[in-house]
Amino acid sequence: MSAKPTSPAQLANAEEHRDANPPAARAQLPITLGLLWAAALAFAMLWGNFGAGHSSLPATWGRMGASLVLVVAGVMGWIRWRGTSAARFVTLVAVGMALGTLGDFFNADLLQKIIPLPDPVLGGMASFGLGHIAYIWACFEAARVTGLRNQFARNVSVIAWLLVATIGWYVIVYVGASEKTRPLVWPALPYSLLLASTAGFATGLAVQNRHFLLLAIGAALFFLSDMLLAIGLFRGGLPHSTEWVWLTYSPGQMLIVFGALLVCPLLAFAAGKRPSA
Repeated sequence: MSAKPTSPAQLANAEEHRDANPPAARAQLPITLGLLWAAALAFAMLWGNFGAGHSSLPATWGRMGASLVLVVAGVMGWIRWRGTSAARFVTLVAVGMALGTLGDFFNADLLQKIIPLPDPVLGGMASFGLGHIAYIWACFEAARVTGLRNQFARNVSVIAWLLVATIGWYVIVYVGASEKTRPLVWPALPYSLLLASTAGFATGLAVQNRHFLLLAIGAALFFLSDMLLAIGLFRGGLPHSTEWVWLTYSPGQMLIVFGALLVCPLLAFAAGKRPSA
């Protein structure tokens, strides 16, 4: 009996018999998209600091472009893994990324004429919240397919992250709210807990299988970016807030998407290695 593949790379090699494209060709598109993402984000940061500022259209669309590239990466992942047991997982991640990008457009005030809201931040919170529901669902799907069902590891990870979120919300949001930001105080609590839940469930997977580590780091960076955003919004400003937020948020999203693509071979073959019911 041949040795069972134990890593995504080995699992991807085991799949070559049903894929007409060689591994190098399959890797070219993710690498290209990763470079495009980095270039768009770098352009936005450089233009924001040395050009017309972060609120200028070139810098804004550079940031939006970085997120749109990650949406394309998610869609390409769905195309690559459709018809396998990884399809639902990568689809949910792609949906989460698309909703996150919608949130970026809300927060950049690019949708106010189309969807007028009392505060565009509310649209961003709703979009990101729905996106994180998709991410959490993806974590449950990954656990189901791979059999990573250690409830102790999952529950401890989730509870720890929820405690961090609750403390962060109280110190940053509840205590620091002004008259202007007070309407956002209570919506911020479930939103923060939702982001922390994503980090918790992803951490629970990573504790059980190291191949989910990038996904967990990405979710943690996303949560950190939200805390930094809250500091700027509720505590009277954060120096270089755009840089701090986007250099945690966008890499966080990138690691979630590309981390998900990395473990797709694991999911695609896990079900086939398990005995049928």
